[in-house]
Amino acid sequence: MQGKTLEQLAEHVGGKVVGDGSVEISAVSTLDQAGPGDISFMTNMKYIGRARTTKAGAVIAGSEIETDAALLVADDPYYALMQIVVQLHGHRRHKKTGISEKASVAETAEIGDGCNVYDFVTVSDNARIGSGCVIYPGVFVGPNVKIGQRCILYPNVVVYDGTAIGDRVIIHANTTVGDDGYGFATQDGIHHKIPQIGCVIIEDDVEIGANCIIERGTLDETIIGRGCKIGDAVAIGHGAKIGPGCLLVPQVGIAGSTTLGHHCLIGGQVGVAGHIKIGNMVRIGAQSGVSNDIPDGASVFGSPAIDGSLGKRAYSLIRTLPAMRKKVRALQKWIEKHDTDLESE
Repeated sequence: MQGKTLEQLAEHVGGKVVGDGSVEISAVSTLDQAGPGDISFMTNMKYIGRARTTKAGAVIAGSEIETDAALLVADDPYYALMQIVVQLHGHRRHKKTGISEKASVAETAEIGDGCNVYDFVTVSDNARIGSGCVIYPGVFVGPNVKIGQRCILYPNVVVYDGTAIGDRVIIHANTTVGDDGYGFATQDGIHHKIPQIGCVIIEDDVEIGANCIIERGTLDETIIGRGCKIGDAVAIGHGAKIGPGCLLVPQVGIAGSTTLGHHCLIGGQVGVAGHIKIGNMVRIGAQSGVSNDIPDGASVFGSPAIDGSLGKRAYSLIRTLPAMRKKVRALQKWIEKHDTDLESE
């Protein structure tokens, strides 16, 4: 791995060097584990103690801080960190294999130039895969699927029939896209399956984590908007519409026919009921349960989810409720006793 001087890295990210800009950096590491040839970062002042004692050759920060290491000061230290990790380490490299003889590719399928299709991939009838894609072993691409350019599908991804995937989409291992939505009509105690005749549309620059499930719509499309980033083990129900730029942290569940606006942030293990509307730039705290519409720009927390600042205060009181209950009971007894005394007078 070829190193860079701190001055070169600062120039690359548009930052400022405080200290020795000639120190050579070859890797990125944590404050605790970094050594003289590493650069680390600090974005939260609660870690200032670690920054003071780190052995790193340099630290990325948003302002000048007390540390023995050289500093790279950037307006957005986390974004600067991303740029430096890419500069020093790069993204995962994929082995060039062409189209494996062990892959099963239908005669009517189309695969673009420069694709790498690994062993035991299945590409079904009338599927189309754009140029420069990487399709790892065990992937199933169903009939009439459309996949754009420079996409990466990791092992055992399943893409059901009729799904449309845009350009530069990354789907991690064991995720399923386009399976049937959870739709049944109950008559005389018997649950009759409703055919799910919609599809899934994944727009450009989306990344989907491992072990996710994105259901096809019952009658219309399930849509994942451009630039969304979806964590592991997320379930998105039939007909849901996820707006551009949303962040869904692992283990989120979005029920069917719910709409999310653009650039929403949904914390881990959040559950969102069906047929509701969540506005633009909404923030939902971890483990919240959402059952009603949320307006643009709101921050909510709790189950049921309420205003975030109110929810944090309310939940912080839970541990004190038993003691408060004792005090309230004692106060009630005192009031009852003195009311009786007053009545006797």
